[in-house]
Amino acid sequence: QDRDHMSSLLLLDDEGWVCLHVAYFNCFLFLLAGSAYRECMDNGTWALKINYSNCEPILEEKRNYPMHYKIALIINYLGHCISVGALVVAFVLFLCLRSIRCLRNIIHWNLITTFILRNVMWFLLQLIDHNIHESNEPWCRLITTVYNYFVVTNFFWMFVEGCYLHTAIVMTYSTDKLRKWVFLFIGWCIPCPIIVAWAIGKLYNENEQCWFGKEPGKYMDYIYQGPVILVLLINFVFLFNIVRILMTKLRASTTSETIQYRKAVKATLVLLPLLGITYMLFFVNPGGDDISQIVFIYFNSFLQSFQGFFVSVFYCFLNGEVRSAVRKRWHRWQDNHALRVRVARAMSIPTSPTRISFHSIKQTTAV
Repeated sequence: QDRDHMSSLLLLDDEGWVCLHVAYFNCFLFLLAGSAYRECMDNGTWALKINYSNCEPILEEKRNYPMHYKIALIINYLGHCISVGALVVAFVLFLCLRSIRCLRNIIHWNLITTFILRNVMWFLLQLIDHNIHESNEPWCRLITTVYNYFVVTNFFWMFVEGCYLHTAIVMTYSTDKLRKWVFLFIGWCIPCPIIVAWAIGKLYNENEQCWFGKEPGKYMDYIYQGPVILVLLINFVFLFNIVRILMTKLRASTTSETIQYRKAVKATLVLLPLLGITYMLFFVNPGGDDISQIVFIYFNSFLQSFQGFFVSVFYCFLNGEVRSAVRKRWHRWQDNHALRVRVARAMSIPTSPTRISFHSIKQTTAV
């Protein structure tokens, strides 16, 4: 033990003595490997400090990582809360505004619904502590299964979004010929056998830790991740064709339907890469202990948690039909409220019963 609070262990290898050093700086552990030496001074005494310039750290205590993970968890909670709030508002708007209830907006509505359910299941997953996770309780596995089902439905409804636009624009089919039940089947029913197959595979091959997460060498999660990747690739092909058509045939068109398609394509162009990137990040986790891992933690936490918010903004709050319908509903409410106020004021004027009746009728007729 020296003045730097270092303890050294001499190991003999083929080339000579090599030092393995355990350092304690500010109560944090560092493990150093390499050649260390203490200089002999001219007066025949040893230098006060050992020179570790040739040593490299081979193990460093992750003193900052707990802080980063705590901040990332806060970002996740904040993002999911904001997303749930925005999604619920968007859901209510699509529910109440019957005047805009067409197939395109029904598709938006279902996509928003899947995000609400997915975020709710995410909060339930956070309630599972480590002991339950290790004990692999059946209800815990059920929560993970339902959560993954809504993850898959998210991307299948994004596929429905791309399929609808591709059919209406590229294939020039009339949207009246498109059947709602076909899209409902694709978005809600097709993910069911995929998740059932995944659950069976987990039950008989990787029945541990509530079926959550994927460790190296375990591939059951690809049962549902594979179709999701395929859906994303197909959607990117759809978008490529849609953009190609919009850049050529529809440039001069000014019909209201074409304008709506353009806005829908813009929203999809923004959201689909966004949703795809956040999902693909799971496959490119840099790992390690360097700055890239920290960047990945924050970037992935932000995008994953705010997905629902982005969907609400682009498919609902910036939707021209929704905004127009909300303005009409607001103006109608204002007119009705003003009418009730005027009638109430007229009824409150002190006069004879005959004049009250005549004045009320006259005022109401004028309004």
